[in-house]
Amino acid sequence: MDLGIQGRTALVTGASMGIGRGIATALAREGVRLAVVARRRNLLEELQDELKTKLVIIEFDFLKPAAPEAIAKAALEGLGSIDILVNNAGGSRRFTLDSTEEQWEEAITLNFTRQRQLTHRLLPQMMARRWGRIVNITGKSEPEGLNGAFAAKAAMHSWAKGLSREVGKHGITVNCIPPGRIMSEQILRNYPPEYRKKQSDEEIPVGEYGQPADIANLVCFLVSPLARYITGAVIPVDGGLRRYQF
Repeated sequence: MDLGIQGRTALVTGASMGIGRGIATALAREGVRLAVVARRRNLLEELQDELKTKLVIIEFDFLKPAAPEAIAKAALEGLGSIDILVNNAGGSRRFTLDSTEEQWEEAITLNFTRQRQLTHRLLPQMMARRWGRIVNITGKSEPEGLNGAFAAKAAMHSWAKGLSREVGKHGITVNCIPPGRIMSEQILRNYPPEYRKKQSDEEIPVGEYGQPADIANLVCFLVSPLARYITGAVIPVDGGLRRYQF
């Protein structure tokens, strides 16, 4: 299927590994020109070599206050415009009742504030061209306990829904994808094979963990003209793991 995105431009954050790398790879194969952001430049350069295409490589720590302005500036200078923004950067760790204000602030900043700031920095040039696609890779809505990232992802869903109602008239869509268990460096580090097999057998209806391409395939569709009437949505890609009905 021709998705109609060849020649479009995209900025993908957290693109050095896992889901972000998978998304960047899929977009590049559809002919999208890319700017990619991560803290480790060497991994972005490896991605460029693997794809055999020129990328705008932006090495930046997303937690730094200057990140949204610096990343937007570098991406616009490198590509001329940004049609597609994939907010994928983030991180999660379990909190306790004793977690500090600094830990909470870091989690909210990394998983919500910087994405919001970067998006609003790029919106004017999308609005001027009356076309844009914003996809946020978020997280589940069923926290097992305290986790700053869960709270931040809930904020992302609420903000994205509100934003979609403001920018739809400008030809811009805004959607969120909460992944399930998707194979990545973090998954391999945190969950041993025995646990992954048990969860796959007992909790995931399709019977296995997902791959970054499973997220990337949906992203490619959502950023295409074919998805022009899908906005403000939260679409899980989790093999049926989550039990909520909305």
